[in-house]
Amino acid sequence: MANSAGNKLAKNIRLRIEELRKVCKGVDERTASRAPTGKWSPREILSHLLGPEGTGHLQLLQAFLQQETPRLDVEAENPFFSESRARMSFTQLFSEVERAYEEMAKFSEGLSKEQLDRTAQIPMLKGTPFGEFPTLETWIGLLGGGNESHLQFHTSHLREILQKLAGAE
Repeated sequence: MANSAGNKLAKNIRLRIEELRKVCKGVDERTASRAPTGKWSPREILSHLLGPEGTGHLQLLQAFLQQETPRLDVEAENPFFSESRARMSFTQLFSEVERAYEEMAKFSEGLSKEQLDRTAQIPMLKGTPFGEFPTLETWIGLLGGGNESHLQFHTSHLREILQKLAGAE
């Protein structure tokens, strides 16, 4: 039986995607492909939000339920900007991000308290306040369903990049 925590995560994911949509609105292909020195382009930021090609976030979330304390080796600071993503337009990349996070939201809505309490080993989180063995609820919150989520961070990151690019013209 789904619970309010899963519904809240889903609602927050959808709010964060709406914020990202507003930031992305009107970004042309030329701007989306440019990057300030030492920074990612808007296209690379969207690609990063999608995660590794072929796996995505939903597969990692499902691992919490399919295995007992799975080990999830998450790679940080990689834009995952593959050849196929390079061929996509900015609008197509955003649509893929939107689709992926909507899948995450729907997944979250259906979770019980027991499912949300399941854990995984995520070595990348060792030494953080979340710990190396976060719950599924914590991990969903970190990805997109929390106030200080990965999705929220990169929405702000994208906003800053777009401001820098606009100032450079």
